[in-house]
Amino acid sequence: MRIPLIAAALAFATIAPAAGADVLSPLLPLVDAAAQRLQTADPVAASKYLTGGAISDPPREQQVLDGVAAAAQQQGTDPGYVREVFRDQIDASVSLQHSLFAYWKIDPAAAPVTAPDLADTRAKIDTLNQTMVAEIGHRWQELHNPSCPAELAAAVDEAARNRRLDPVFRRALEYATHDYCR
Repeated sequence: MRIPLIAAALAFATIAPAAGADVLSPLLPLVDAAAQRLQTADPVAASKYLTGGAISDPPREQQVLDGVAAAAQQQGTDPGYVREVFRDQIDASVSLQHSLFAYWKIDPAAAPVTAPDLADTRAKIDTLNQTMVAEIGHRWQELHNPSCPAELAAAVDEAARNRRLDPVFRRALEYATHDYCR
């Protein structure tokens, strides 16, 4: 009798997910969009570097913040929360751009020689902004749930792995998402 029970237990153990096994976080679509948005720091920095543009662009930042707050209001999501989340996202992106400029200064051979049109990259950013605002609305309950920190950590891990983020970009993603949970 013990052998069939042991065999059944072993069979179940091989098909059942292990405790702590990776399960996709419901926050992954939001965090992945944030990661993609951070990855635009490379082409944005390259464009600014080649044109002599300033990294900080307060009018553009204000335009983004006003736009996402209006979109949040329109979908019935707290615009103050969305504005705060996007402030973190912008700050993380600007920090990445500063790090790229610093790297290119100490290693001019690594500096870009071409860059995509900044308008094209900003159009991609605007699309990602829309995705993020929509995901915040869809995931409002999860963002305000006690399980949010664990779900967020899992989503950051998965997005960083899927997007092959280096340690600097991963840290930027952690910063960009640090105020998601309430």
